[in-house]
Amino acid sequence: MNKLSRTEYSLLNMVTGIIGYSVNTVIGFVCRIVFVRMLSAEYLGISGLFTNILSMLSLAELGISSAITFALYKPIAEGDEEKISSIMRFYRMAYMAIGIVIAIVGLTLFPFLDVIIKDAPDIKENIYLLYLLYLFNTVISYFYSYRQSLLTAMQRQYIVTGYNYIITITQSILQIVFLLITKEYLIYLMIQIVGGITYNIWISAKTAKDYPYIKNKNVRKLSHTETMDLLKNIKALAVNKLSGILVNSTDNIAITYFHGLSSVGYASNYTLFSATLNQLITQLFNGLTGSVGNLNASTDEDTRYHFFEALNLANFWLYGWAAIGIAVVSGDLVSLFYGNEYVMEMKIPIILALNFYSIGMLHAVYTYKSTLGLFRYGQYLLFLTGIINLIFDVILGRIWGTFGIYLATMLARAMTNLWYEPYAVYRFGLKKSPVLYVKRYLIFAVILFFTGGVCYLICGFCHFPIIENLIVKILICSIVPNAAFYLCFRRTNEFEYLSGKIKHILKKVIFRRE
Repeated sequence: MNKLSRTEYSLLNMVTGIIGYSVNTVIGFVCRIVFVRMLSAEYLGISGLFTNILSMLSLAELGISSAITFALYKPIAEGDEEKISSIMRFYRMAYMAIGIVIAIVGLTLFPFLDVIIKDAPDIKENIYLLYLLYLFNTVISYFYSYRQSLLTAMQRQYIVTGYNYIITITQSILQIVFLLITKEYLIYLMIQIVGGITYNIWISAKTAKDYPYIKNKNVRKLSHTETMDLLKNIKALAVNKLSGILVNSTDNIAITYFHGLSSVGYASNYTLFSATLNQLITQLFNGLTGSVGNLNASTDEDTRYHFFEALNLANFWLYGWAAIGIAVVSGDLVSLFYGNEYVMEMKIPIILALNFYSIGMLHAVYTYKSTLGLFRYGQYLLFLTGIINLIFDVILGRIWGTFGIYLATMLARAMTNLWYEPYAVYRFGLKKSPVLYVKRYLIFAVILFFTGGVCYLICGFCHFPIIENLIVKILICSIVPNAAFYLCFRRTNEFEYLSGKIKHILKKVIFRRE
């Protein structure tokens, strides 16, 4: 197998991720439209609720995959196949244990479903059967998915991404067909389960074929020191994961408890758009992770800092632009795709856009934190994010409903990880004053607020038929932010660095054979 350069691997990973995700997104939207038209909003609520519950159960994963991927970088660089096999053996045993734990804990929640879902949903399927199917789909993945971390560490994320999108696109097409024919949610769910099993078996077999030495059962166990180093990182990541789950996976549960499954279904149409944009941008950052890790390991502090500043500008540009689109356009998208009856008050897309932006602005920070091995910084403080979110969910959810629950999430983040994560990276990773980040963040915020306000005011004058109205608003929310960002940053060192890198990459792609 011919090895590629870091730039080529990054390009391949990013292009594969973006193309695959774009195609999958289009088909996914069609599937969503068919879902809404063929089934009731309560089915959307069930899907969102059970997904959140099982995301919370996946806490048992404890951040092992991230710790294992990080541990694989060095032996891969050194060509130490025995060490790689030892790490993968540890990983396999850990994931099998995790799958069993999730199954047991998941079954113990069985009697409490009627507590979470106070009013029985108006569906023909047994709610407990649906929950069991969701649980099975989650548990079975742990017995096969562990091998994909090796491909990620090998900078071959494009294989993982490609296989995933082949399966999910095929799955979505089948779901659309069978929903149109049968209108049966149970068949829809079974196709999803079969797709998940197929993907996990396929990616596992591919990894074993390319790296057959990982199948060797006669490998040494990790030493006590190696195991303890892994466990320390896993412990730190576990706390981070708990924080993320408590923050990200409790909103739908809180909305269900206070306002019912239908409210979850209505809100999920909006969160789908923000989640789609977030995943699309994430493909870019995921493709860069390996290269950033190598940069941080092989360059001086000034080089690392200047690259971070450039990456942070790209971070703001993409997420700022997308956040404006979510706030201004998502209502029109919901109306077009799902119907006017699913449109919610303007404050919902605005708070979702603010949440989207606040999370997205940490991408550059998280990339540096993981590649610099700063897992342990802030691990216990981050736990407060989840606790504060739960408290605010109860208080603000009662006062302002769905809006209050989303506001609670943003406030919880603002009080903890939105400030501490950048502090840790600047103070302990980049060896720079965190004040530099704060100043830059405030400049970004002012520019975003002003640009978003201009877009909102201009779009307020748009009163065309729904499709023309949507097109005009998308154009406004694309031209105005990008023009504003360009005027504000065109003469900065970060912009010059980014534009220079893009030109270099394009030349490399175009003239690769020369």
